[in-house]
Parts: sequence; structure tokens; C-alpha cells
Amino acid sequence: MDAIGFPDDLVQTQAAWNAPYDALAAPRPRGTTALRRRLLLLSVRLWWHPFWKTAPSVRAARTELRQMVRARGAVRAA
Repeated sequence: MDAIGFPDDLVQTQAAWNAPYDALAAPRPRGTTALRRRLLLLSVRLWWHPFWKTAPSVRAARTELRQMVRARGAVRAA
């Protein structure tokens, strides 16, 4: 069980954010303008999500969210 109970929509947004981020990090990505726009849109949604108003330590919670979603993605890929 997760130490912090993140809302499903926040977890899904973080997972969706990872896809364009990873695509832009790849060598010679295609469609960079669309990827950057998508990344910006998702970044705004992540940053201003209402959950952060209730998190005890926002910086730590953001880090935990990123790590948790990355770990889940690695498990699904395996």
C-alpha cells in the first residue's frame, strides 16, 4: 500500500506525463512540438491539482508520486 493515498486522476496524469517526457528524452525524437505542448499541458494539471492543498509535505509527495508511477511503469513493462 502507498504511504500517501494519491487520487487516481493524479496518478493517471503523472503516468500520462511520463510518456511525452520519455519520448522527448529519446535520441532524435519526432513531433517535438506536439510532445512539448502535451508535456506543458500535463505539467500544469499536475502542478495545480487540488490534492496538493491537502498534502502534508508537497515536495516530498510530488517526489513520491513520480517514483511510484515510474515503479509501476517498470513493473508493467517487465
